[in-house]
Amino acid sequence: MKARVTIMLKDGVLDPQGEAIRHALGGLGHRGVAGVRQGKLIELDLDATDPEAARAEVARMCEGLLANTVIEKYAIEIA
Repeated sequence: MKARVTIMLKDGVLDPQGEAIRHALGGLGHRGVAGVRQGKLIELDLDATDPEAARAEVARMCEGLLANTVIEKYAIEIA
């Protein structure tokens, strides 16, 4: 079973890397980009067979290590 975790800064949290990307894109001639939010994508290969148990385990991983839940939000996809 595979899990995909998308981690992004919460709304309202300043994203200096996103702003640097937006500025660089403008410098390369891409003028239509009004904003950029940069995040992380983590893919996990799991031994689990129950999707709900897998989701719960990955949520514990996010809460304990993968995401800084003070400033980041995460979304989990199980396949």
